[in-house]
Amino acid sequence: MSHVFPLNQLTVGQRMRLVRVEGGMRLQRRLLALGLSIGGELELVQRRDGGVVVARGANRVALGEGVAHKLFAEVLE
Repeated sequence: MSHVFPLNQLTVGQRMRLVRVEGGMRLQRRLLALGLSIGGELELVQRRDGGVVVARGANRVALGEGVAHKLFAEVLE
């Protein structure tokens, strides 16, 4: 079984699958509009002052510290 971590605890270069969002429908809709959904595979490409930048394909999305704490992912090998 894989371990699940908040995005702000992962290291640059790690590939992951988004498994949980601890937020309301507003946050979930916002993430979906940015192309981030449960089950989607991402790569952590940068850490910035508690926030992160993730990539999904050629798209990159910057997430602030508050949002990064609410997104949980399992690391892919």
